[in-house]
Amino acid sequence: MKILVIGASGRVGTDLVKQLLADNHQVVGTTRQEKKLFDDKNYSQLDLDITAHKDAIQKQIDKDIDAVYFVAGSGGKDVLEVDLHGAVKTIQAVQDKGIKRYIMLSTVFSLDTSKWDSPGIGDLKQYYICKHYADQWLVNDSNLDYTIVQAGALKERAATGKVAINDDNAGENSIEDVATTLAAVLKADNTINKVFSMHNGETAINDAIAKL
Repeated sequence: MKILVIGASGRVGTDLVKQLLADNHQVVGTTRQEKKLFDDKNYSQLDLDITAHKDAIQKQIDKDIDAVYFVAGSGGKDVLEVDLHGAVKTIQAVQDKGIKRYIMLSTVFSLDTSKWDSPGIGDLKQYYICKHYADQWLVNDSNLDYTIVQAGALKERAATGKVAINDDNAGENSIEDVATTLAAVLKADNTINKVFSMHNGETAINDAIAKL
């Protein structure tokens, strides 16, 4: 498959691209960095500015893309332009391009505002608001075959290969395990038009995804 990864230079994006290339997919990664991120014959790079106008974004996306991942993030520096407006513009551009499959990396409880009173979320309120409305747009205002993966806190630690899904806890994740989950979603049609939360747990990732 030919896959567009928006945010290929990020922590999750880097691991995700590695896994997609290992699965012999053709990957187009977006980054504002000039240096090519991966030395692989199946990898190409796009300087895509998601703060640009939607039409400018759309012109840069190839028509023969089979699936799009949105794993970009502002790191709290420009949440409105990147995490909300940037995400929505890519959804619109992908839809207008005739591409159907769109996989969004989001954050745990992004669509459940009743859980936003906890201290960990309260400190990230602006980010959560942006992710909430970007996810809402994808679910309610697009006709894409979407999957939204709501990850708990991302941690720089060894992968476990095991997760818990939709267990009502925020939890934490190895970054590599989040990337593995995102890669597994691509070939799991049962995840189309579904939203699920995840954190490290006791079930092998492929088995957990198969039960959704």
